[in-house]
Amino acid sequence: MEQSEVVNIIIETINSIFSNLFSSIDNNIYSYLDNFTFIDSSIINNSFFEKLLGASGKNGILYLADALLLAIIIYYAIRYSYSTFTGSNVEKPTQFIFKVIILGILINSSYFLCEQILNINYLISSSIQEIGEDVIGSKITFSSLIQNLNSVISVGENSFDLFSFDGIIKGFISVGLLNILFSYSLRYILVQVFVLTTPLVLLSLMNTSSYWIFKSWFKAFFSLLLLQSFVSLILIVMLSFDSENKLLLIGSIYALIRANTYMREILGGVSVDVSTNISSLISSFKS
Repeated sequence: MEQSEVVNIIIETINSIFSNLFSSIDNNIYSYLDNFTFIDSSIINNSFFEKLLGASGKNGILYLADALLLAIIIYYAIRYSYSTFTGSNVEKPTQFIFKVIILGILINSSYFLCEQILNINYLISSSIQEIGEDVIGSKITFSSLIQNLNSVISVGENSFDLFSFDGIIKGFISVGLLNILFSYSLRYILVQVFVLTTPLVLLSLMNTSSYWIFKSWFKAFFSLLLLQSFVSLILIVMLSFDSENKLLLIGSIYALIRANTYMREILGGVSVDVSTNISSLISSFKS
């Protein structure tokens, strides 16, 4: 067998392997991307989550928050009693009682409040998707995006060539979509974590010195939720592109990868950029 034939066999094998890999990614990833990105109250509508949060007020994190609120009330009563002897400044009882009543209602309604916030956020993002669908004539989802990408760059075994310009673009897009999947699945989990911490975070409003906890939590939570509306806008722009401009597809995938970073730069919040977090972790081990 001549050397050129061996090289051709190796190239065909590599192309076949990567063609199957990219096809598998395309066929399995889009449903997860849509579910992890466009979330609503269904992510907390299950019996396990309700028990963990303590939506009934008899157990879970909500029960802990109520116990801490009671401890704060007892501490205030003792401090206020001693203030008459020490002459220290203490918050007025009427002001304190009013704050306890308001925060007590909010804390015990935290599950309902979070449920409504998630639904309103989903309503906003779905409205953007519907507007885009009316204008473009295509559903604004990752499923539509991947179908559009596959119509531009073929991944069939006979036509796919990893070592061509189209092959390089397809490789970048597939790796980028995996990165997006990991990032948005992390966001999916973080949203649930933020919902679970809601009663304790609301409790931080009892004291002015702990207001910063609520401010940081609210900024991060709001940034994570608003991300799906931002992603909807990016998808609208991507699906409106001329399919022949393949370089713009690369830029659009990169925009989806960096969407959370852009939101953090504008609003603040937490990072769900998996590649950045992994790089930071590796750097910390090296140092």
